[in-house]
Amino acid sequence: MALIPYEIYAIKYGERVGTRGGMFVYGDPHDAPMAMDYFVWAIRNAERTIVIDVGYGREEGERRGRTFLRSPADGLRLVGIEAIEVKEVIVTHMHYDHVGNLQLFPNARFHIQDEELAYVTGRAMTHHVLRSSFALNDVLEMVRLLYGDRVVFHNGDDEVAPGVTVHHIPGHTRGLQSVRVHSERGSVVLASDAAHYYENLEKETPFVTLENMFLMLEGFRKLRKLAPTDAHIVPGHDPAVFERYPPATPALEGVVARLDVAPMA
Repeated sequence: MALIPYEIYAIKYGERVGTRGGMFVYGDPHDAPMAMDYFVWAIRNAERTIVIDVGYGREEGERRGRTFLRSPADGLRLVGIEAIEVKEVIVTHMHYDHVGNLQLFPNARFHIQDEELAYVTGRAMTHHVLRSSFALNDVLEMVRLLYGDRVVFHNGDDEVAPGVTVHHIPGHTRGLQSVRVHSERGSVVLASDAAHYYENLEKETPFVTLENMFLMLEGFRKLRKLAPTDAHIVPGHDPAVFERYPPATPALEGVVARLDVAPMA
């Protein structure tokens, strides 16, 4: 049976301005300003809708100096998706900006790597520097969901649904997973934080928040193996996504990008 292609949306819900030295290992010595966008993603076809990550909440984001533009649920609503109706959510990893709104999806199952939940509930979290990007309440909520039979575990590369696969790419966190999606333009790889920016891939420059630099660098190679071309890889936080892809509608320019169509640049 032929696969039904998915529409793919990147939905911006937050932003901040940092510095290059705060983004990249061996970053710009001049410490030039550098913007970061925060996204959730949604994919859908005639058979199913899947959400990828759920973003941070206002309180946690603002505590960390991030701008909260809109609830991810409101962002999804802009493309006709109601969070309460979503049945499947893929959690790429457990950092605060990816799992801060689990409660907004009361009817969903959450797909996560074995290693990620073990990582955030194990010995690694005795090191403050490793746990600084995680929020305790998010971890506790995921454990509650586990005990409520709403967590689906994946051990490495796996299929979530026809045309949707997850791929274990550690480095940023131990259990990070990227998502490959079948679309009209071929397989699109949603890197999430396996590559925060296009520059990570193009210059093989590691992002500053990492658990294992070697595995992060190897992850850049794996992303390229998963995608037909580099133009089929979408990084997790780059504002340039809006320069390369058209808006879902003209009114949503700078808010929702359509990723299943060919990039504009």
